[in-house]
Amino acid sequence: MSHEHQPHHSHSINAESLNKAFIIGIVLNLAFVAVEFAAGFWFDSLALLSDAGHNLSDVVSLVLALLAFRLAKVRANARYTYGYKKSTILVSLLNAVILLVAVGAIVIESIHKLSNPAVVPGGAIAWVAGVGVVINAFTAFLFMKDKEKDLNVKGAYLHMAADALVSVGVLVAGIVISRTGWYIIDPIIGLIVAVVILISTWNLLHDSLRLTLDGVPSSIDSKKVVEAIRAIRGVDDVHHIHIWAISTTENALTAHIVLKEPEDMQEVKHLIRHRLEDFGIGHATLEFEIPGEHCEAVFAND
Repeated sequence: MSHEHQPHHSHSINAESLNKAFIIGIVLNLAFVAVEFAAGFWFDSLALLSDAGHNLSDVVSLVLALLAFRLAKVRANARYTYGYKKSTILVSLLNAVILLVAVGAIVIESIHKLSNPAVVPGGAIAWVAGVGVVINAFTAFLFMKDKEKDLNVKGAYLHMAADALVSVGVLVAGIVISRTGWYIIDPIIGLIVAVVILISTWNLLHDSLRLTLDGVPSSIDSKKVVEAIRAIRGVDDVHHIHIWAISTTENALTAHIVLKEPEDMQEVKHLIRHRLEDFGIGHATLEFEIPGEHCEAVFAND
């Protein structure tokens, strides 16, 4: 059996810059959440409170993502042979659940205030929301370049980008309220915030659940992987193939490779390794067989 562990370089992330991005994002958003919560309570604005609740959940998400990012760097040991890389997947799932809880709380309060709209100062709401647009947009920018390399970074980017859009909505609501006195706009914006959060969270929830269950990452087409391996010179067939995520940035594969000629093993192994890197699979464990050989293990689902 041959074990190949090669990093997929296109997925490399500058750890130092990303660490700084997380810290800056956490500090800026925590400060803004405090101001927005205070303003929301002072002016009795559901739009501000719901947006602050969403921002607070994103601060928690950023803290958890930073924790997972650092845990992923911990060296493997005899008990945890992959280290703590799987924690990045668990954190992305937890982040999605936190956001869904926030959605439920916002919807309940918005429905209550639809029947009893409170008098709120539109101008003050607009000013606070305007600050939120700037902070959320800047934080989203910090994660933009790495968003396709890590599920947690993508989650952070989507959350902050959604926050910026929601803050724009709250800003517009504040202006409308100040000019028209339509206070019912406030809980309506709260419901819109909930919908935006739900939409932005759905894919994160789906992908993190899939990876938690060791499903094939959504970025990888397992059929194309099999076809690519079979097309390699010297390969007669491939079976017992399994693809899963070690972390939100690293993928692994195990497979049985049937060789046309046993003496071609080293060359075939080299070709397969490089072909798998094109699919974002940097960890491969390959078992080589010759035609007609009976596998010792037979898996009903393979």
